Amino acid sequence: MARYTGPKTRIARKFGEAIFGTDKYFDKRGYAPGQHGLSKKRKTPSEYAIQLAEKQKAKYTYGLLERQFRNLFEKASRKKGVTGENLLKLLEARLDNTIFRLGFAKSRNQARQLVGHKHVTVNGDVVNIPSYTLRPGDKVAIRERSKNLDVVQTSITGKGKKFNWLVVDEKAVEGTFVDFPDRDQIPENINEQLIVELYSK
Repeated sequence: MARYTGPKTRIARKFGEAIFGTDKYFDKRGYAPGQHGLSKKRKTPSEYAIQLAEKQKAKYTYGLLERQFRNLFEKASRKKGVTGENLLKLLEARLDNTIFRLGFAKSRNQARQLVGHKHVTVNGDVVNIPSYTLRPGDKVAIRERSKNLDVVQTSITGKGKKFNWLVVDEKAVEGTFVDFPDRDQIPENINEQLIVELYSK
């Protein structure tokens, strides 16, 4: 199964929120896709359907396939603490997500491409694995020869959000993963408990 490359707005409309960021097309048509999107006669979803939808939303948000997501969940369940929060912390610690959060790419897909094409270093070493899990203190940077790429420069000049668990140096095009974020610091609208309940069945 390949990674989803279809219309992002359609997926966002499916979940009823712009999970991929600002989307003018979603703002125009924020209802569910399909010919029955505006119909109010839909059946009330079952508990399983709600849990499944939450898991799918998290997968699409962070750009993971099912096997990757399941493996990450199992890793989270083995760690001390609350499994749902551990899952989100591990998702945030992915290299591609961190490049996106640092503001070096406009989307996670773009960040994944930068990593895959060897434009990113971790602690001075080139890493081309988007799923690479960062540890507290790791320094992430765009390679010297890649700093002038249009993709990178356009992203940096944009007004990106700042996150407490990351320190950014836009001039040097590098940042530090200070620590795993607390749950209330993660801005994604995901009910992780529903995902835990789904996988616990």
